[in-house]
Amino acid sequence: MGANRPNNQPNAYHPQHPQPEPTPGIDAARAGAGRPSHPNDSNARLLTSDGAKRKKPKKGLRGVPDIRRFFYRNTEPVYFISATPFNLLGMDEWIRGFTFINAIDCFDGQHPNVFVPPEIDHEPWESIEDINNYLLSHPAVREFIRSRGPGGRAVFLMFDQKTERLCEELGLEVCFPSAELRNKIDDKMETTRIADRAGVESVPNVLAKVDSYAALRKLAKKLGDDLVIQTAYGDSGHTTFFVSDESDFEKHADEITSAPEVKVMKRIRCRGAALEACVTKKGTIVGPLMTELVGFKEMTPYKGGWCGNEVFAGAFSAEIRERAAAAAMKFGDELKGTGYRGYFEIDFLIDLDSGSVYLGECNPRITGASSMTNLACFAHADAPLFLFHLLEWMNVKYHIKPEKLSERWADPDNIDSWSQLVIKHTGETVQRIASAPPSGLYEIDEHGRASYLRMQTHRRTVQYENRAFFLRIAAPGDYFYEGADLGILVSPGRFMDEDFNLTDRAKNWINAINAQYTGEPVAQPVGAETVLEEHTFKLL
Repeated sequence: MGANRPNNQPNAYHPQHPQPEPTPGIDAARAGAGRPSHPNDSNARLLTSDGAKRKKPKKGLRGVPDIRRFFYRNTEPVYFISATPFNLLGMDEWIRGFTFINAIDCFDGQHPNVFVPPEIDHEPWESIEDINNYLLSHPAVREFIRSRGPGGRAVFLMFDQKTERLCEELGLEVCFPSAELRNKIDDKMETTRIADRAGVESVPNVLAKVDSYAALRKLAKKLGDDLVIQTAYGDSGHTTFFVSDESDFEKHADEITSAPEVKVMKRIRCRGAALEACVTKKGTIVGPLMTELVGFKEMTPYKGGWCGNEVFAGAFSAEIRERAAAAAMKFGDELKGTGYRGYFEIDFLIDLDSGSVYLGECNPRITGASSMTNLACFAHADAPLFLFHLLEWMNVKYHIKPEKLSERWADPDNIDSWSQLVIKHTGETVQRIASAPPSGLYEIDEHGRASYLRMQTHRRTVQYENRAFFLRIAAPGDYFYEGADLGILVSPGRFMDEDFNLTDRAKNWINAINAQYTGEPVAQPVGAETVLEEHTFKLL
């Protein structure tokens, strides 16, 4: 998706940092590549004021205040390398030396801790892994990382074995379990088996090879006529198929029958929920249960596609919240037995008829909901969940009680109300984007018109429900196509009503943001097939 553009920051490198000697082949790459810095830094490498590297505490970090202080005084560079800064936006305010290395410049060079290298020739991107490997191979990125001194830590939304090799070349430690283990757990069949071992309920299902409609009906005899079929990988509705009869099956027969195994589930009336957690050496820490916005045609062309979240105290009954938290802890403990540690997210399906809380799927990584989890009221009262993830790789002792922390985070008094909308292009036509709204703070009037107030990098500066923070993804020069990510809009309060339908306020905001975009015909020979081939993968 249209990530092919340079960061035209005029200030090349921040003047308070010493500039390295010119390097052949890299000087050209430096042009327009802004260098982020921390306001308290006195050198490119993070050091104490007297130039000595800060020592880790001998007795360990005792409780949340020590952990917060430790990261405020962090001495090692930490990089979030991804297409955009969305998933961990705001984390640079918690972790000294935290830098976003991105392919898409969502802030037009104005974010102090975002580094976007100028574009160089590359093979068409087909995944986030491709984008990350492009970044880690980029001369300007490699020089930037090396200029900050040896060592450093890298986190990703997605990565593969090539990413791991590139990080090893640069002396970066990947602060996540191996790509091989993550890939295994990401398999929806494996997730179901882990849940079975942990004693976590899934929607009644069968895991099997399906090679025909007749075979499907034979396998699913006890699941009823209305079925949901999922293949091992995929998200946002791309690989979830709703089958009630043979004609439904035939629409997706190639994807279903070519898979070595699929998950066939009973179709239930349900409400989606999401919960993020972290497997630590001390136990599993669990965040609050959030609602999910799924399949709203105003924001996504995909029937089962994720398009946002809400976090608010009354989202679910206390009983459902407790059952979901207990399931997440059991699942996390089972993950720990596989060798997994750190951040993960579980999607739950709340059965509206029986009240059952079922496992939907597990994402062994930070996710699109992470910005909500890490910037909510409970996180500011204690510490973002991501800090506990990072501690697993920091080689420092710490002392916390996960169950106490999880209980405190589940307290309704510690949960403020926020919503985010993930807005995609829902039309089928392909156009080049001529104009797009910048990231920042917006206000909407009584007529549903949005106006840009100012550049802003943090959603918590939004105080009123007639205002919102917008993170632009698609920019001028990118393309409109079905499913293209346009941006994320975040505002206080709810965007769904009590029946979990979109509110008028949400619809007004969606229309207002879409109105800020304009398109123009795509010049030949670039056509729809070329654009779709190069850009149809999930960025967020």
